[in-house]
Amino acid sequence: MKETAPAAPSADPARELPAREEFIIRGGRVLTMDPSLGEFDEADVHVRDGVIVAVGVGLQAPGVAAMDGRNTIVMPGFVDTHWHLWNSSLRALVRGDDAEHGYFPVTLRVGPLFTPEDSYRSVRLGLAEGLASGITTVHNWSHNTRSPEHADAELRALHATGVRARFSYGWGQELPLNRTMDLEDLARVQREGLPGDGLLSLGAAVRTPVTNPRGAVPIEVIAAEFEGIRALGLPITMHARPGVVSVLEGHGLLGPDLQLVHPQGISVEERRLLAERRTTMSCSPVIEMLYAQATRGEIQFQELLEREVLQSLSVDSSAASANADFFNCMRALLWSHKQRFGSRVPLSPRRLLELATIDGARDLGIAELTGSLTPGKRADLILVRTTDPNIGPVIDPAFALVYSAQPSNVDTVIVDGRVLVREGRFTALDARQVMQDAEQSVRGLVSRSRAGQASGRRGE
Repeated sequence: MKETAPAAPSADPARELPAREEFIIRGGRVLTMDPSLGEFDEADVHVRDGVIVAVGVGLQAPGVAAMDGRNTIVMPGFVDTHWHLWNSSLRALVRGDDAEHGYFPVTLRVGPLFTPEDSYRSVRLGLAEGLASGITTVHNWSHNTRSPEHADAELRALHATGVRARFSYGWGQELPLNRTMDLEDLARVQREGLPGDGLLSLGAAVRTPVTNPRGAVPIEVIAAEFEGIRALGLPITMHARPGVVSVLEGHGLLGPDLQLVHPQGISVEERRLLAERRTTMSCSPVIEMLYAQATRGEIQFQELLEREVLQSLSVDSSAASANADFFNCMRALLWSHKQRFGSRVPLSPRRLLELATIDGARDLGIAELTGSLTPGKRADLILVRTTDPNIGPVIDPAFALVYSAQPSNVDTVIVDGRVLVREGRFTALDARQVMQDAEQSVRGLVSRSRAGQASGRRGE
């Protein structure tokens, strides 16, 4: 079937992003995630021009606008380190691990039909849900970068939403296994520069050279991609599968610039290699428990922790998991850990919050900018209400966040000093329009998919 021409980009369904202003959050229960500062039962956070100026009790700031932080937990925004935002709208089509309507069958069938506008609309949908969940930084793991126009559309969506993000340029779902990704266009994106004022960074997502549902890519192709990406000085990310660490090590490809995803099926020797090469690992516990445990084994968070491998948390795909609830990501890892170890090896709520904030920032190489409420860092923070029936009364804020909190408790979301969500409502995003655009996109994809299937049957 001949693919329809990409639709012209629609007007951004957003008003102008709010200005960065000076304000002080008063009287919140503050979790700084900075061990030198600790936490406060009641304290203030002073923000000026996108920077955290001070954190403490009774801060003096005459004439500065005050934001009421009482009855809230004030903490760093969540840092997601692996999310396929391009397929967020396919939540409408994916049905668990169904043989025909599961995640892989749907993305492999429908992914090649995406226009740049489809990618734009789907990324915006995922970002809207992520902001509502308190995610202020996202790693956009784009493994349907079908053309330069698709790449530009995803970057435009990230910029227009005002989030902090890494865009990891990938490949089109239909790319032959023996062809390299578009390294020339990756270089073009780097050369032209990313939109915005420093909120976005660039990386590259590469395919996996061992057996997986999308097919094993020859290691020679992978090595060529690594060489081209490393020549540009960009970080690399790859899905892990059993045996992939050994294959990469055998070809000298492991390193501190590489992030692997899914800590499952990793041997004792491979764990040692990951630690020695300082390769990091993103854990997507909801997906790993839901889909992958039967085929790839248990989540090996504890084994990698004991090896001091840097780990972080991620949504993976809100199409596959059906939501982008980052509180649920923490809970899912807790459930997995407790099922494996019970109370013999504790995993505290505090440690889970570190994974969701400062460790995520470390994994993306931006811990000097975000991940904790440290004076001098950028103001990426959230306020979570403690008076809602599902979470209150709150005595231990870390326990409440991990065991009880939901996205509906997120009151305020601030990214780089801009208030993007206030009292649970978007300030610069037309959520209804985002939803309508995503639905229109999915209906068009379904129509083209059915037309292609009918054409294929006629040709048999």
